[in-house]
Amino acid sequence: MSSPKFIVEGGRRLAGTIRPTGNKNAALPILCAALLTSEPVTLENVPRIRDIESLLQLIRQAGATAEWTADNTLVITAKEVRGDALDAELCKRIRASILLAAPLLARAKSVTLAPPGGDVIGRRRLDTHFLALEALGAEHVFAERITFRTKGLKGADIFLDEPSVTGTENAVMAAVGASGTTVLHNAASEPHVQDLCRMLVTLGARIEGIGSNVLTITGGRALHGGTHRIGPDHIEVGSFIGLAAVTRSELTIADAGVAHLRSIRLGFERLGVSTTIRGDDLIVPAKQELRIRSDLGGAVPKLEDQPWPAFPADVMSIAIVTATQCDGIILMHEKMFESRLFFVDKLIAMGARIVLCDPHRALVSGPTELRGATVESPDIRAGMAMLIAALCAKGTSTINNIGQIERGYERIDERLNALGASIRRVE
Repeated sequence: MSSPKFIVEGGRRLAGTIRPTGNKNAALPILCAALLTSEPVTLENVPRIRDIESLLQLIRQAGATAEWTADNTLVITAKEVRGDALDAELCKRIRASILLAAPLLARAKSVTLAPPGGDVIGRRRLDTHFLALEALGAEHVFAERITFRTKGLKGADIFLDEPSVTGTENAVMAAVGASGTTVLHNAASEPHVQDLCRMLVTLGARIEGIGSNVLTITGGRALHGGTHRIGPDHIEVGSFIGLAAVTRSELTIADAGVAHLRSIRLGFERLGVSTTIRGDDLIVPAKQELRIRSDLGGAVPKLEDQPWPAFPADVMSIAIVTATQCDGIILMHEKMFESRLFFVDKLIAMGARIVLCDPHRALVSGPTELRGATVESPDIRAGMAMLIAALCAKGTSTINNIGQIERGYERIDERLNALGASIRRVE
């Protein structure tokens, strides 16, 4: 049976207001963190996407209940949990399955997981997770599956070997469940990490330094239930900025979480895309000049991703598509994943002028008129980038493997069609 696909009619001007969903990368660890307490946890603004549904299956297998009480509101109750019943195939489906390690260690003292799956964007090491959990008093056996055990987690002074987002999240959850104080150095500080920390504080945890690279966690405090609203997805906001720019459309992105958009706005400004803030909303004006800004002396500029607060890696695919419609030349440097740029051959087939220098660098020269084509959706962000390319291309495009897009973007066809796009889903 063939998988669903999108049929996209390109070249349409869009208009209107769109609201980003809750941050996928915050929701996933926050769902796992709800297992740290036996009392009910109510989570609002949870995106209804495939990765969330996959994780909920694992959470229910661990012994918790999880019920949708409204379209985007979820109640998780983990009176008792166990770490030995998790389905290997489900674990392989999403990378976030590794985030169950810390809460199940804290509550059940052991957990067995299959190596996590997720996007095929190159090697994504797990070493940071293991080193942090070991420092807090866990042991692991890594064969076909990964088994973690502990006689009791204890606070420690830890320097993470890299500012891994999920590694930081696992370490924070484990430290909250540990006795004593943990100081976590070289911690990731992305908005989704901050959101997880604030949710844990709502449940009674004590975490200092939220938003910085040094977190101090006083563990061993009994957590209670509570209600937490997940913040807006800044990666989705970046996607909508690129969409508005390449379709020459004016879009209002409502409740955009503007406090977390500095590096994203700065990156798009380098491409000649300006945005304005009005209250909590971000406005992308129509018919912009889209001229790439050269570096001093006329040197070829570079846009590169780095750990937060620099330009996010998850927006790089969107920025590359945007650059194909901008006047000038720019070097796009994807530092974090060695396979993420391999989707550019699909853009080249649509008419883009891109030289893939190596697995991490692509030289983009624009503007070029993109032509409709049949393309694949290789991972969540590249899939969204291909959808944006199809919406600005001349003619009709078919996007296969859209399940990848739907892992991270809720009802994206319906929401963009409401702005004037023509996207038809074919089962």
